[in-house]
Amino acid sequence: MADGSGEDAGDDGVQDGGVRERVPGTGVRPEHGSDGVPEGAGGPDGPEQRQARQAVEQALAEAGLEWDAPRPGTYVTQLPGTRKLSTTCQLIVGRHTLSLNAFVVRRPDENHEAVYRWLLERNLRMYGVAYAVDRLGDVYLTARVPLAAVRPDEVDRLLGAVAEHSDGPFNTLLELGFATSIRKEYAWRVSRGESTRNLDAFARLIAEEG
Repeated sequence: MADGSGEDAGDDGVQDGGVRERVPGTGVRPEHGSDGVPEGAGGPDGPEQRQARQAVEQALAEAGLEWDAPRPGTYVTQLPGTRKLSTTCQLIVGRHTLSLNAFVVRRPDENHEAVYRWLLERNLRMYGVAYAVDRLGDVYLTARVPLAAVRPDEVDRLLGAVAEHSDGPFNTLLELGFATSIRKEYAWRVSRGESTRNLDAFARLIAEEG
């Protein structure tokens, strides 16, 4: 999988502690085509679909990623990270396109306008994928590629872009959208004499409160 460099310092610890209940979980929702049914559902396989499936499976295997196939043409895998422990990524080979859907972070608790503006500005300089928000306000990375353009190297580039843009800015998104929760978690741990090591990435944020 092609590597992408992140922009923000930090670690993955925030998902290991109590903040996890208020800061993102993981999961994906099925992408739907223009006819309102899942892109990968129904219809006989044509040569482009078979070739696209082979390309996806080859890219996943070469990247050393395990995957589940809940139905033919649908692949769900976990991309490892450093700030975000893992990113759940779903790829669906549909009738005409390969669609990708990866969960980044749940709906921000606060500061929504700043979070969504930050995402839109970042979209301008991203390759292949873009941030999107679902009806609940949860943040995803999405992509759609014509089947004729689906090759192993292109799938690898998309997976690398997902890894970069879910993991790299993860701490920034938490600071923008979950600052109050992070500060409360820090105060709760201090009051109980528990370790705050995995909140060290947010030391500046916590210091501002003090």
